[in-house]
Amino acid sequence: MAEDCLFCAIVAGEVAVTKVREDDDTVAFTDVNPQAPVHILVVPKRHIADIAALGADPQASAALLHAIRGLVDAERLADFRTVFNTGAGAGQSVFHVHAHVLAGRPMAWPPG
Repeated sequence: MAEDCLFCAIVAGEVAVTKVREDDDTVAFTDVNPQAPVHILVVPKRHIADIAALGADPQASAALLHAIRGLVDAERLADFRTVFNTGAGAGQSVFHVHAHVLAGRPMAWPPG
């Protein structure tokens, strides 16, 4: 657990969230500021700063993708977007890698 990391505190049960799914390696919960009718964050339980660090760990990468797949299946999301923001300039505000899974409305391209 990283000191002063909101998502590590969530994983530890120190901050209450609405959990949607959890397994040995990941936890998924609703975003507090949803950008779509369905906006769920999927985070590894172990602190990993960003997607570059995640990419260096094939097991953690696979676990996160597996969790996203399980979430999509459980929520029956036929159309969805998965977003990883990396770095403050790209909108990453919590430096613990996490996937945003968005669904429930048409998604425009390019985003933002």
